[in-house]
Amino acid sequence: MILAALCLFGLVAHAQQNLNWGQGPQVASPVVNADKTVTFNMIAPEAQKVQITGDFLPTKKIEFGGNTYDAPGIADLVKDDKGVWSFTSEVLKPELYTYNMIVDGVKIIDPLNVYNIRDINNLFSVLLIGGDARTDLYKVNKVAHGTVSKVWYESPTAGLTRRLTVYTPAGYETSNKDYPVLYLLHGIGGDENAWSELGRATQILDNLIAQGKAEPMLVVMTNGNISQEACPGETSEGFRVPTMMLPKTMEGSFETAFPDVVKFIEKTYRVKKDKAHRAIAGLSMGGFHSLFISINTPDLFDYIGLFSAAVDQQQPAPNGFPNIYADRNAKIDQLFAKNPKLFWIGIGKTDFLIKNNNDLRAYLDSKNHKYEYVETDGGHIWRNWRIYLTMFAQKVFK
Repeated sequence: MILAALCLFGLVAHAQQNLNWGQGPQVASPVVNADKTVTFNMIAPEAQKVQITGDFLPTKKIEFGGNTYDAPGIADLVKDDKGVWSFTSEVLKPELYTYNMIVDGVKIIDPLNVYNIRDINNLFSVLLIGGDARTDLYKVNKVAHGTVSKVWYESPTAGLTRRLTVYTPAGYETSNKDYPVLYLLHGIGGDENAWSELGRATQILDNLIAQGKAEPMLVVMTNGNISQEACPGETSEGFRVPTMMLPKTMEGSFETAFPDVVKFIEKTYRVKKDKAHRAIAGLSMGGFHSLFISINTPDLFDYIGLFSAAVDQQQPAPNGFPNIYADRNAKIDQLFAKNPKLFWIGIGKTDFLIKNNNDLRAYLDSKNHKYEYVETDGGHIWRNWRIYLTMFAQKVFK
């Protein structure tokens, strides 16, 4: 009995080894103050310099790959006599913010904040300030919740067993109904976790459906990297370093294999199997995929959403599928000849792709093709893509 108790104590001690046990200064980070300023703290008595960078700070312009981006600014923390570094922001509007600490030049997540998220090969700490109708959609509220599943399917075209994230709305398991489907695609470097984690897609759909603003629907979040089985670290390849530079990116393979996804969903789930009950939308590369999938299969989708989309024709690698991207405008005409119910475009005013989108709109206007257009502040950022999903989800299947 004594031996068992000692073993139990040892297990508890090991499990609790990361607790502070009252030693050192007791501080939290981040702390949302009553006036909606936020205080960030870092315990680093030996550090020479501590800074913070995040999308709540004024942006700065950077050049990368021939494009101009808005990058988060940087602010200095101040150390007190106990070795605690602190910084208090200006009053912040309701939003989901991401940030990092920089300790003596090394960027890290906030050690005092357990909430963090991965975007490609970067980790960010996360902060959600609610308080308006839009950002309250990003919260887990006391409403009926859908189910999020990680589902493996066979893709004969890709020659792989691959993974999807599938959202089924509240009541799916207990009803006999057939549901419409939104296929929701991520950007370059993302994966099938991007929309459910960075995009808050499941919270947005739960809340919009509960409010009666969106139709109950399945949301199928694909992995747009056709050479991958699933997101990094959850495949037979093991713990590979995530990267944007993946084989077969934007050369037609994903679009060619996409019917495998639709066939799997329509075989496996209770869904409506007609054009009027299928939608496709995506951000950046996912918007590119959404455009070219929809114009190459004009009888498949009645609702198309382009979120900060890459919309120009590609010149794929020699072993790619150039026919997918050929004759873009003629294929757009064929799509609109089929009278889609919604062709929706959203982009930020400072997005590096706005000229390309304006050129696409000029062509649509020249042909009197009807579409909806939304222009928001900011650039190529998740803050905008969450807004676009919120807007688009309220317009489909009505």
